[in-house]
Amino acid sequence: MKRLKVLFLPMSAFTTQWQDDLVAAIGDRHDLVIYDESRPLAEQFTGAEVVVDMGGSVGTRLMYDAAADAGLWQILGTGLDHVDDIDYLKTKTFAVANTPGQFSSVALAECAMMFILMLARRVDEAGANFESSLMYEPLADELERQVLVIVGFGASGQELARRARSFGMRIRAIDVRLEIANEIAGEIRPESLGGPDTLDRELAGADFISLHLHLNDQTRHLIDARRIALMKSSACVINVARGALVDEAAMHEALLTGRLGGAGLDVFSQEPADPNLPVYQLPNVITTPHIAGVTSGTSRRRAAAAAENVDRIASGLEPLFRVDR
Repeated sequence: MKRLKVLFLPMSAFTTQWQDDLVAAIGDRHDLVIYDESRPLAEQFTGAEVVVDMGGSVGTRLMYDAAADAGLWQILGTGLDHVDDIDYLKTKTFAVANTPGQFSSVALAECAMMFILMLARRVDEAGANFESSLMYEPLADELERQVLVIVGFGASGQELARRARSFGMRIRAIDVRLEIANEIAGEIRPESLGGPDTLDRELAGADFISLHLHLNDQTRHLIDARRIALMKSSACVINVARGALVDEAAMHEALLTGRLGGAGLDVFSQEPADPNLPVYQLPNVITTPHIAGVTSGTSRRRAAAAAENVDRIASGLEPLFRVDR
């Protein structure tokens, strides 16, 4: 196997563990260089045969052009909506790959399940009552027999279904790729599995709606004012995927007026979100700062996937998880 120069583009918003895990996964098989923005760009990219881009959020068109010696641009993340000028990146001669949903699916599913439990048990209200020495309130819900609609039945949606089933929830799944979803439906046994044309009907009967989709032109504002109006006033929206899947203005209005029962939100259209907005002060709105996939397990799995692709390039093999086709 050939020894390669691997250039890693770190992102300051992430902890050093992401970098440490990548260094450990690549080991001493290749020459790993950490990009330093204080040094000239061209000299760092010269001779780099693989570029690892943290989250796809660091690379620029200037960097894409500088990576003339590269055989692979490896995105250490899943979604491509954060990648600068993705269409231009895909025109380059090197392959472009990501680390798809299976590497963060457990983390996302656990966070979504946490939101569901916190909303059902009215945790914020209970905490306030504890501070006020008010006992035996609020009266909470149980999850047994409640309907969970999972929109996007890929890796993280499937992992959520497995966890929700253990609480006795009724699982209804929606996915555009029914032929793929059907392959695993027998194991997870959702109550129903339909395509996008079933979304309106399923929303009307949902107690919880959890979103597990990529953001693109087709999915942007998938949950809008019209679809919120279809939901029960007690329904809760869970979003650990991308903020812009939801029309936030419509959702905020519905939450503030009691038209929605609650929300568990890890992602927002603009990040960081304004924590002082009135909607985020509501006891039935649970928020976290885009940490659903930020776990040590996700970091290690993504690093291992990237390292495998480096080795494949070094061995003259096709990289896995290409997104440029």
